Amino acid sequence: MKPLILVSNDDSIESKGIAVLIEAMKSIGEVVVVAPDSHQSGQSHAISVNNLLRIKKSKLFPDILAYECSGTPADCVKIAKHEILKGRKIDLVVSGINHGSNSSISVVYSGTMAAAIEAGIEGIPSIGFSLDDTSSNADFEHTIPYIKDIAMKVLENNENSMILNVNFPAKQEENIKGIKICRQNKGNWIEEFEKRTDLSGRNYFWMGGGFVDYEPTDTTNDVWAVKNNFVSIVPVQFDLTNYNQIQTLNNIF
Repeated sequence: MKPLILVSNDDSIESKGIAVLIEAMKSIGEVVVVAPDSHQSGQSHAISVNNLLRIKKSKLFPDILAYECSGTPADCVKIAKHEILKGRKIDLVVSGINHGSNSSISVVYSGTMAAAIEAGIEGIPSIGFSLDDTSSNADFEHTIPYIKDIAMKVLENNENSMILNVNFPAKQEENIKGIKICRQNKGNWIEEFEKRTDLSGRNYFWMGGGFVDYEPTDTTNDVWAVKNNFVSIVPVQFDLTNYNQIQTLNNIF
């Protein structure tokens, strides 16, 4: 029996990245798609507690069961498991392919990774795939063999707690050098707020800024790997406990 694979993302069901991911997964198992009906980047693990959730079948992928959802990426995984696929065992959740990197601290803000992490919370192995190219017409061709290989290995491993954050370098003239198992880079986004005025004369702010890499020469982190044309794989967990500080706090209190 083919494995049941749920596909979601945060760039919306109409993105090029999800179409590429769906085609890759169709060669591996039975694919069901539940993805946002609009752009949900930067939503992190938001869920629609105070908003209505609506789903409707999508005609974008006529040969598979596909739904567009009015909610967030985490909502998509929740409603897929507990309503659309109720009573069925989901073998793998894959999210992406995101238009833009989700390495370093971006994993905290990422809707793509929220879908994968929500699957992990539900006890389903999952992978978030991202490409270091924000263009709507980004070239994903070089990622496909790696996506299939990584997905197959996760399915074969059958580890329910496995959540992987996978980042690909943008398409380059040279081939990808290989896969590096990494840790999350120590970096941060430094925000800048531009004050603007709308047509009615009211002030608003536009958030910009840039990423600061605190360890650009450390070869063990995901940002370095992607910059040097490797596929980075970082295992992720949703337990946010800082175990190193438990004893310190016990001594204080």
